[in-house]
This record gives sequence, C-alpha cells and structure tokens, in this order.
Amino acid sequence: MTKSVTLDNFDHKLLELVRQNNLEPARSLAEKVGLSESAVLRRLRRLRKEGVIVADVAIVDPARLNAGLTMHVLVEMEREGSALFNAFAAGVAARKEVLSAWHVTGSTDFLLTVTVPTMEAYEAFTNEVLNDDRRVRSFMTLVGIREIVRQDPSRAPLVE
Repeated sequence: MTKSVTLDNFDHKLLELVRQNNLEPARSLAEKVGLSESAVLRRLRRLRKEGVIVADVAIVDPARLNAGLTMHVLVEMEREGSALFNAFAAGVAARKEVLSAWHVTGSTDFLLTVTVPTMEAYEAFTNEVLNDDRRVRSFMTLVGIREIVRQDPSRAPLVE
C-alpha cells in the first residue's frame, strides 16, 4: 500500500508549478512561492525522495512522430483472481505498444491503451497478447479517431 505524505501549502504550490514546467529554475520557483531558493531545493529533494515526484520526464507529442493508430482495448478475463490478474498485468506492462493499462470495475477487467504503427502490427499484438492467452475470455477494440483531451497528469487537481 502506498504511504501518504503530508504536504503543506508551499509543497502544493511547488507541485503545481513543477507539474507545468519541471525545468523552471529554483530561483524563479522561490520567488513565486515565497521561499528561499535553498528551501525550494530542499523541498523538491524531499518530494522526490518520498515518491511524490516520481519522475522528471519529457512529454512527447505522438502525432509529431507519426505514431500510427491508437486503440483502446477492453479485456475480460476468463476467471477472477489476484494471481491471474497480476500475471496478465505483468505481461501487458512489458509490451512497448501498451501506453497505459488499468484494472477496472464492471463487465471489463482491464482497459488498455495501445499504439501501433499499422493495423497489421495491432493484429500481431492481439494474437500474441490476447488471442493466445487462455486467461483472456474476450476483448473488444475501440479505434481512436481523434484525441480530444490529451492525457496530461498536470490537468488533475492536487488533493489537499
């Protein structure tokens, strides 16, 4: 289970700023939140150490890289059980085509977001990952036509 971390108003302000631009200099962040530069650096180090800030990454626009097709795949498992679900989750997590995977409630067990260059590549993915897996009862593919709202963690409000 993930351990909760206590954050104060300064931490929340810092997180809002670095979620938008994690390359902003500490000097600039310090001015915006009303702390010294060294205090900002200490807080950011603590937030990383405690796992609040998980990674400093570049968000790449897949459309500019000619990524191809995006599929949303609803997967229903043959049976329920944590060992079965964990094994399937580990398998899809290892696939580079899988951008995200969620264990969900309802008539579907998993929701996968898959990006492939061609329909032939998607067919190969489904054969290897879904059709040939006896744990999978069925799956349904929804082909993305146009992205309306980009998945962007910085959009979500921080819980205070």
